[in-house]
Amino acid sequence: MRILLSLLIILGHFTLTLPASAGSLVVLGDSLSSAHNMKPEQGWVHLLDQRIQREGYLIDVINASVSGDTTQNGIARLKMLLQKVDAEIVIIELGGNDGLRGTPPFAIRKNLVRLIDMVEEVDAEVVLLGIQLPANYGVAYTQAFKEIYPDIADETGVFFVPFFMEQVALVPERMQKDGIHPNAKGQPYLVDKVWPYLEPLLEERD
Repeated sequence: MRILLSLLIILGHFTLTLPASAGSLVVLGDSLSSAHNMKPEQGWVHLLDQRIQREGYLIDVINASVSGDTTQNGIARLKMLLQKVDAEIVIIELGGNDGLRGTPPFAIRKNLVRLIDMVEEVDAEVVLLGIQLPANYGVAYTQAFKEIYPDIADETGVFFVPFFMEQVALVPERMQKDGIHPNAKGQPYLVDKVWPYLEPLLEERD
């Protein structure tokens, strides 16, 4: 009996001192986040994962980004993802392909709000990455598109990263020849842009 009691005490102590489950940080994006035309380990999501590990945060990083994805596609994929992973933080980087196809801003907005709602329904935090279009898509449309992201952030209160590509898009040596996608040199700047908005969430969960 004494042996059994001692074993139960030891097991109880072990259970209490186990580290918490890592949980997951999901990046739901398109070609800007899928390491388009480069090795996966060169992409900003992989570099973000490395930085998270260096800083000692315990969370699994899942890159659920697909080249060419739209906000509508994202809704379908996110539903399945949230059923399979224990998401604690979801970074949403979508909308650029919608804009390049001329999708009405109200439709993009509706889909992004739906994505945010889906994440919040599972009690996870959202980080929304702001996207802008090249100027050749017309002043009226590019301005309306640009305003979608800060407007949604104000309305929903999610963590918001203004113009995710700010330090890359207008620097030719950090962009691929297509003028749309960042190259390997530009990827670290994307991590640096996201980090100040993400780190408070990582600290909070620790």
